[in-house]
Amino acid sequence: MMGNLFSIFDPSTQILSLSLNWGSLLLLLFIFPYSFWMFYNSSFLLVSKVASTLKAEFSTLLGPSAFQGATLLFIALFFMILIVNVLGLMPYIFTPTSHPLLTVTLALPVWVAIILYGWVNHTFHMLAHLVPEGTPGPLMVFMVCIETVSNIIRPLTLSVRLAANMIAGHLLLTLLGNQGAQMPTLMLPLLLGSQLLLLTLESAVAMIQAYVFTVLSSLYMSEST
Repeated sequence: MMGNLFSIFDPSTQILSLSLNWGSLLLLLFIFPYSFWMFYNSSFLLVSKVASTLKAEFSTLLGPSAFQGATLLFIALFFMILIVNVLGLMPYIFTPTSHPLLTVTLALPVWVAIILYGWVNHTFHMLAHLVPEGTPGPLMVFMVCIETVSNIIRPLTLSVRLAANMIAGHLLLTLLGNQGAQMPTLMLPLLLGSQLLLLTLESAVAMIQAYVFTVLSSLYMSEST
């Protein structure tokens, strides 16, 4: 029995005295068999199509002034978050992206790299960006403060957005699942249907949150370049 509702986010998830946190990565071997890496098949074509679509979108967002390989960085980040989110929907597997420790670890280095790259290579542009075009003279000082605070809290908003969205769905699934033993037999089909709908929604959220995280990161980089 759970001692705490949030114990489902305990990263020491175990079954049969074996920790599956790192072992869950081996599931990729079953999701992508060896033929995925050696032959052109439906899985390979799907991943290639998604990667090419993301590359075109990130290239548009970043613009021609972005450093070489920036789109590949965000594509890799997208697939990493997506795989971790999807694996977290499986039983007895801890979802690392529901823990602020991982989300901050992802958001903070990306933000620091973007800020350093912008201030070192585009100093005047970064200074000009603190005052939006058309700002009245008396408001310039306040706009500089607001823009500075907005830039500083970006890693916090990125990490909290990802963690909160992953936690919310898992909490709903857990709350509904705990009601099964107390519900009448006639209500169980309704409970199972609700669980399936929530699981479908969580699968969509896992994909959307990976996309949102990478798109926002690319937008922040486009401001620095």
